[in-house]
Amino acid sequence: MGGIGVVAVFVAMFSGEMMIDSPTENTLIQPVDITSTLEFPDQIKDKIQVTNGVKHLVPLDKIRSGGPPKDGIPSIDDPKFVRAVDVTFVADKDIVIGLEINGDARAYPLSILVWHEIVNDKVGNIPVAVTYCPLCYTNQVFERTIDEKVVEFGTSGKLYNSNLVMYDRLTDSYWSQALGQAIMGELTGYELMAISFDVISWEDWKKIHPETLVLTRDTGYVRAYGVDPYGDYYTDPQIIFPVDNRDDRMHPKEIILGFHEDGVYKAYKQLNVESSVVINDQVKNKPILLVSLFSGNARVFDRTIDGEVLEFTYKDNKIFDTKTNSEWNYDGVAVSGDLVGTELNRLSFSPGFWFEWVAFHPQTEVYQK
Repeated sequence: MGGIGVVAVFVAMFSGEMMIDSPTENTLIQPVDITSTLEFPDQIKDKIQVTNGVKHLVPLDKIRSGGPPKDGIPSIDDPKFVRAVDVTFVADKDIVIGLEINGDARAYPLSILVWHEIVNDKVGNIPVAVTYCPLCYTNQVFERTIDEKVVEFGTSGKLYNSNLVMYDRLTDSYWSQALGQAIMGELTGYELMAISFDVISWEDWKKIHPETLVLTRDTGYVRAYGVDPYGDYYTDPQIIFPVDNRDDRMHPKEIILGFHEDGVYKAYKQLNVESSVVINDQVKNKPILLVSLFSGNARVFDRTIDGEVLEFTYKDNKIFDTKTNSEWNYDGVAVSGDLVGTELNRLSFSPGFWFEWVAFHPQTEVYQK
């Protein structure tokens, strides 16, 4: 199914014939003003505009309808889970968002998220929003506590640069999933804290976390789980919705890992990280380690320990630092050698399609292997 087909499916999905669910009560909210206690950096304050009494960070005409109405793609607000050993509805090659916080490991199949896009959950006692935008293949996990208030997110029905625009059910502000930032409404300028996660096959995630819980299809909604309404959109070069910037340095739907540090942005092809296994690099003043031990998956770490920058290598199917020859595991922990027990700081990044990353960050650098 190409781009036109995807639009047609959207119309069918949300035309009322297939939209058999009742609107949630959460769609009618009274916005709460909590901005008086929030502080914003001067560089953010300077970018905030007000049009007809509405605060916004991006031009209002760039926030466009994606087709479905608000909450037309319903978030999962009461997620149900089963143990890995009881899973029968996820195939080994299916992709999941894998999340582990404080020893609590959970997997969120994209085959479910493609129909819901947001899961409001609590993992390791941390309230989180697990988010997925199929149009951009952007996956992000955010901590959803703002000003000590736990906030629930839903889909606004809007897009910015073809990317999911969420809204919070506390103030009704709009949020860009790609930016992790409020772009319209009372909370404009506020940034959510990103949490590290994995985009990974179910087969590989359960190898790493055999005790994981798995999001089930018991969502409270009737959907064609297991059928992807986007068809071949993921490889078709066509981009359905408008974006601010296009760049032919890669295929528009090349999967990249986007990383930024202090205003400097850089993109790494997922395939390059996989083929290299280990990449030592630096973005602005941040020395980073990119590593991939599983197909379609990668992790990023700060490779600085006690003020010293380490170099890493991959040999005999193991990761070593070149200074002490200590061996490191996929969690960034030294498991043998002089640095045994030392742990690298894992960093968050933005996996997704190239066209989405460069639309938001047109000055991005590209890693050259």
